[in-house]
Amino acid sequence: MTVTLRPGTPDDAAAVADIWHAGWHVSHPGHVPDGLTERRTLAAFHERSPRRVADTTVAEVDGDVAGFIMVVDDEVEQIYVSPAHFGKGVAGALMAEAEGRVAAGGHDVAWLAVAIGNSRARAFYEKTGWVNVGDLPYEVEALGEKFISPCRRYEKRVR
Repeated sequence: MTVTLRPGTPDDAAAVADIWHAGWHVSHPGHVPDGLTERRTLAAFHERSPRRVADTTVAEVDGDVAGFIMVVDDEVEQIYVSPAHFGKGVAGALMAEAEGRVAAGGHDVAWLAVAIGNSRARAFYEKTGWVNVGDLPYEVEALGEKFISPCRRYEKRVR
């Protein structure tokens, strides 16, 4: 199996939204503020993903979108893999790409926010050399409402 990384395109937006929605709902309910989960609808992800094409990189496996990252400045904002591709090296390839994009942007340290209860993601980050540097009250918006989500900030030196 070969993982191919490439810049996201408008044609990828629907697949990205589907993966983002599914992954978010596996890892976040019960770990985010009341009301946020209900606002993270499939339609909301389909509305968000086309606006994020410019900072999206997708991973393809056999011609299908298997996962994606969204990187803005020094933050790895999103990293998701389709459950059908868990354990196949997609996440590692995406994370290496994200770290490279942060470094290429002139930053020495990359950071990301992860919901405190998202133990699967936290284990992956720690396995790939990211360090939990403490609590981070992370502001998110969903369908016009703002929430403060209890997260941990992870960092990694990339240059």
